[in-house]
Amino acid sequence: MRIYGLKNCDTCRAARKALPDAEFVDVRETGVLPDVMEAALAQFGDKLVNTRSTTWRGLSEEERAEAPLDLLAAHPALMKRPLIVNEDSMWLGWDAKTRSALGL
Repeated sequence: MRIYGLKNCDTCRAARKALPDAEFVDVRETGVLPDVMEAALAQFGDKLVNTRSTTWRGLSEEERAEAPLDLLAAHPALMKRPLIVNEDSMWLGWDAKTRSALGL
């Protein structure tokens, strides 16, 4: 299992604490493999981009209009977090639904 997120994100910290055996990948340092990002975009669509973040608010209208994969490659902190991947299953965010699906 892998958790993609930011090491200084409180939500990612909560996920890491609850899933201590999962590998953590900091998206600012390592990024997300293109095939994983494409699968996440196919599953979650526009929800993958966090439009409530300060990074989003700092973007111009032209930048916001870019394709989601290009936008996330240029600004990894825009990804809604955490993205949890376990083989063929993916979860986005750390809400009650995700925790329940993971048996927590």
